[in-house]
Amino acid sequence: MVKTSLNQDQQVITSVQSRFNIRQLPTILLRQRFVILGVSCIVMSVASYFAVNAKSNYQSSMQILVSSNLSQGAQSNNITQGADTKTIDYSTQMKLMLSSKLLQKAVDLLRANYPDITLEYLKGQKEYTKPAPLKITPENTNTEAEPVLNQVFEVSFEDNDPVKAQRVLEALQKVYQNYNTEQQKERLNRGLAFVNTRLPEIKKEVSQADKNLEQFRKKHNLVDPEAQSKIVLESLAEIQQQLQTTRAQLQDVNARYDSLQQEIAASSQQNAQLSSRLNQSSRYQILLNEIQKTELALAKERLRYTDDYPSVEKLKQQRQNQLTLLRQEVKNITNGGKDDKLLQAGVVGVEPKLLDELILLQTNVLGLTANEKSLVQSEQRVRSELNKYPNLTAEYNRLRQKVETSHKTLEQLLQAQQSLGMKISQEGYNWQVVEEPALGTYVENNKLLYLLGGGVIGPVLGILLALMLSKFNDIIYSTADLNKLTNLRVLGTVPKLRSLHSKKRLLNLSGNQRRSLPPAMVEVSTKLPVHETLDMIYQNIKIFKYPLTFKSLMLTSAIPGEGKTTLVLGLVASAIRMHRRVLVIDANLQNPNLHKVLELSNDWGLSLLLVDETTSNFQDYIQPIHPFIDVLTAGPVPEDVVKLLSSQRMKELIEFFEENYDLVLIDAPSILATVDARIIASFCNAIVMVERMGKVKRTQLIQAIEILSKLNLIGIIANEVN
Repeated sequence: MVKTSLNQDQQVITSVQSRFNIRQLPTILLRQRFVILGVSCIVMSVASYFAVNAKSNYQSSMQILVSSNLSQGAQSNNITQGADTKTIDYSTQMKLMLSSKLLQKAVDLLRANYPDITLEYLKGQKEYTKPAPLKITPENTNTEAEPVLNQVFEVSFEDNDPVKAQRVLEALQKVYQNYNTEQQKERLNRGLAFVNTRLPEIKKEVSQADKNLEQFRKKHNLVDPEAQSKIVLESLAEIQQQLQTTRAQLQDVNARYDSLQQEIAASSQQNAQLSSRLNQSSRYQILLNEIQKTELALAKERLRYTDDYPSVEKLKQQRQNQLTLLRQEVKNITNGGKDDKLLQAGVVGVEPKLLDELILLQTNVLGLTANEKSLVQSEQRVRSELNKYPNLTAEYNRLRQKVETSHKTLEQLLQAQQSLGMKISQEGYNWQVVEEPALGTYVENNKLLYLLGGGVIGPVLGILLALMLSKFNDIIYSTADLNKLTNLRVLGTVPKLRSLHSKKRLLNLSGNQRRSLPPAMVEVSTKLPVHETLDMIYQNIKIFKYPLTFKSLMLTSAIPGEGKTTLVLGLVASAIRMHRRVLVIDANLQNPNLHKVLELSNDWGLSLLLVDETTSNFQDYIQPIHPFIDVLTAGPVPEDVVKLLSSQRMKELIEFFEENYDLVLIDAPSILATVDARIIASFCNAIVMVERMGKVKRTQLIQAIEILSKLNLIGIIANEVN
């Protein structure tokens, strides 16, 4: 097997880093953003500490909009404010806000947490020599062109505790809002006194009317007497129609029964004896009576239920059993034995067919008679029930009219209440907080300087530290770093792919099978990652087939965890889409991972195949997962990995696989972790290195390339490139 060294002359490695490039500054800052953020937070925390511990006053403020309800009503009704509109007396509003009555309520709210706050302290009276900490300042919003019926007042409070300043204003906010609500309620209660007095009476009348109607419905088990009377009337018409049909059927059956009796009497003299014998049989008459009772019960049930109802089914079965007994009794009477008198008299000459028809007609007569009787009773009952509906309907209409009248009166009263409430609400003034009290802010410049200095110095120090760390950082972050470090060809860049266990955006390779595989195996092949960059990398690798071809390709990396297994499976997906038959070998015998990703068994694999030098049936160790994909897992971990990998058996296996597959992809361990990859590399046609950006260091990459420089290393793949 001839091995090629395609680019030994190209592998010029340099350890000299280029000078700093200003164009890399945004990339460096983005990469070191957490360092910059951390330094900024530390500096800002120190500045905040000094600012907090410095003794100073804090001011908290809030804004209250005082507006006329008349202006709001005019705006809602699209009424243009005229020159006669009166403006708000703002001096009176300010005096009201600073009134002792309202301030005392705020003091009472704050007494539990701040007992030192008094009404005199808020107003700056008596022994308090400092200016009053509570101030109310109006902000003029009036214009000459148009009078404005609102005014914003800024209420501020100063104290050496920012939380205390905020809570004082929060207490005042609550007092002002409660006062505003109380004033609105008081105006509404005065204006709505009559409506509020009348409203409970109307509600009581509505409730009583609804209750009377509900009691009427429950007492008579009715919802709508008019509708239900129509239903009863339709039921009566249906019963009458059924009664008419039943009587017609009964007349027809009686005629047939008389005709059959005449036919039996005319057939022979002995048949008259049979009829007499049947009439004299007490058991025969008892069975007839039972059948008649069953028919009557069945007719009543059919008026209430359908034929598949259990009680109807039971009565139909009972009637069938009684008919069977009746036929048996007739048989016993006609064929009682050789010594029977009827037999001696020749009664046995009666045809069984005539007897069965006679019995059937008798039972039909009984059934129709019972049905007629039941229908007559139902007709009488329905007529009696129908006579009750006129009175019930009149009473129902009276109660319903009362309910409708009560509800209409209540609705009119509620509308009047709403209209009157809107009219009253347009009177007076409204206090509305437009800006909530915030935590007290520092009112002197020293504290602001601390915070501003921390806000400026923190990011600057963070950027300087980031640049210093980047200068001495040995990690490779981009393909540009790879190009500066080595002249190896970059076969392609791969972004961060989805997890191989994710079922989104995975290749579906279950179609066009060239051999039958178990469903579980075909499902494993759907775990191969698909990305357009992998197809480009595969095409770049194919370029090296000319003029010297290779069929075995090993993927390795400088250190573990750089995504070799993922890219191996990605290249497999690209190869089989071009109809290449591929064998994937997990050569990482000490720490295998391929079988976990593909969810395959690792009870057998490469290690056992290397140990068993006598076998030539290699397919027993290979697991097919797709018509074009075979997998040779690592197998159990052997005692001496180096001995197995460096054996002649390993070389023969690779040569055999190259002859039987279009491409042999070997997932090898990292170069610097073990000596395994160096041994495997000597048996392969070509070697590709996989390096994860942001993980591998320059020194590690240089060392790995130096190890593979005298072998057939064809290029490098940059993995997880942003």
